[in-house]
Amino acid sequence: MSTKITIYNQKAENVGEVNLSEKTFSVKVNPDLLHQAVVCQRANQRTVLAHTKTKAEVRGGGRKPWKQKGTGRARAGSSRSPIWIGGGITFGPRKDRNFSQKINLKMKRKAILMALSDKLTQQFLAVLDKWEVSDFKTREIEKVVSNFEKKVFKQEDKKRSLLILSVGSDDKLKYSTRNLEGVKLMNLDNINILDLLKYRNLIITEEAVKNLETRYNK
Repeated sequence: MSTKITIYNQKAENVGEVNLSEKTFSVKVNPDLLHQAVVCQRANQRTVLAHTKTKAEVRGGGRKPWKQKGTGRARAGSSRSPIWIGGGITFGPRKDRNFSQKINLKMKRKAILMALSDKLTQQFLAVLDKWEVSDFKTREIEKVVSNFEKKVFKQEDKKRSLLILSVGSDDKLKYSTRNLEGVKLMNLDNINILDLLKYRNLIITEEAVKNLETRYNK
């Protein structure tokens, strides 16, 4: 089974149709699985910043503050004791903490397919025949994005939020896209659940669609 969807050129004009596999673009959404995939990816991207020093790492405190007996005060071996001001920290956060999580490859892939299917269902997905960028011009990509926003997505008044999925590396497309606010260009090899959910609209090339179906229909 397959679903037909319109193919557009860079002027957002209808140039044909493509059949989308139901195994890739008609997957029922499971919110729990999506949440698990998002939490896993965010945890694996987490950078550990908080780091406290122990008594052994704090500078100074090598000399015993006063003699053991005869002063009337409590015994003290170092001014860097955790109970002293300026001393080490007991059970504080350390930079060697590991927040990474694991998720099955099948679950990860299914979450991505769910996100793609949801884009198609809500009409937030558009298929482009191919990118033809003649020069390193942001203005050129701006015209293409505006054409799709007005004619395909029909969301002129809303804040721009667009993800572009393409195959291979095109320096002209890459450098012409990077200065557009609210637009992100991504190679198909780097597809991930966070960006699919973060950006509202999705433009994907016909070649990328075929690669997706080949990759996930195994």
